Amino acid sequence: MTAYGSPVTASPTGAEKPRRRPYAARVPADVRREQLMDAALTIIVRDGYAAVSVDAIAKEAGVTRPVVYGVFEGGLRDLLGTLLDRQQERALTQLSEALPPEPDLSDPDRLVAETARKMIETVRSNPMVWQPILLAPVGMPAEARSRIDGDRENFVVQLTGLLELGLALRGGPVLDAEVAAHAILAILEHFGRLLLTEPDRFETDRLVSTITGLLGSLK
Repeated sequence: MTAYGSPVTASPTGAEKPRRRPYAARVPADVRREQLMDAALTIIVRDGYAAVSVDAIAKEAGVTRPVVYGVFEGGLRDLLGTLLDRQQERALTQLSEALPPEPDLSDPDRLVAETARKMIETVRSNPMVWQPILLAPVGMPAEARSRIDGDRENFVVQLTGLLELGLALRGGPVLDAEVAAHAILAILEHFGRLLLTEPDRFETDRLVSTITGLLGSLK
């Protein structure tokens, strides 16, 4: 042991020298990239954006600073930009999968109920994708907020179009489809927050039946 308690080894000449610091295991670059983004996402969800730094990400991932810079040469800005791209792609993919490829537009109530069920199950199964969106972390940067707002508006546009067609085919009721789409999205987002904060309390069937009941009152 040295005076500071560091472990040492003896050289062939009998002199003591410090042991080398262990390095992070070598892994493929794409695997390391995902690992570092996952570490950053964990910090964002747990502590907010202000807590994210290269040092914090390295510590969370169990690597050193040079490993982070070896994967993301632009440092923190490069890593966070890539993370936003990844999370946006995942969210959009899951949203598109929630909308049926061949919806029955003659029954908009059923369409909304089925879409709601798929979205609820998606949030339940992928909390780390949706928590930064539905439970905005402290210090969310303007770029992240702008992306979320843009994706939300695109979803409203798609849902508005489906509702307009469905209501026309069914012959009513007279309803502002755009406002209805915003209302439905607001309900789904609130349900999503309930799923993230109290997943055991709110079962999928309970939430879907509530939406179905609300839609039934519009007839």
